[in-house]
Amino acid sequence: MTKLAISSEGPTLDDPVDPRFGRAGGFVIVDSESLENEYLDNGSAQVAPKGAGYQAAKLVADAGAEVVLSGYVGPKAFDALKAAGIRIGQECDKMTVRQAVEKFKKGEIALS
Repeated sequence: MTKLAISSEGPTLDDPVDPRFGRAGGFVIVDSESLENEYLDNGSAQVAPKGAGYQAAKLVADAGAEVVLSGYVGPKAFDALKAAGIRIGQECDKMTVRQAVEKFKKGEIALS
């Protein structure tokens, strides 16, 4: 089982992946095996004048995420996630959260 944090435009597995990590609407935290999930709102980072990526990285790290899937993760957030031991998959925009999970499970997403 891998705990995934996927930047999302909404709270469900069928919502689109948000192309932005730091300013994503929120994160769907998904158990890669059972697909059990919960939604973490990222609203405070959306309006932060700066530091949104770091705040989002802390949010998903505190949720116990092992892998982040998103469209793009900026350099500061990337460094914060790597420091927390979280692997990162990018270029997951233009798909739903569910599709991103399936591609992850098939090994079709390159992780940093």
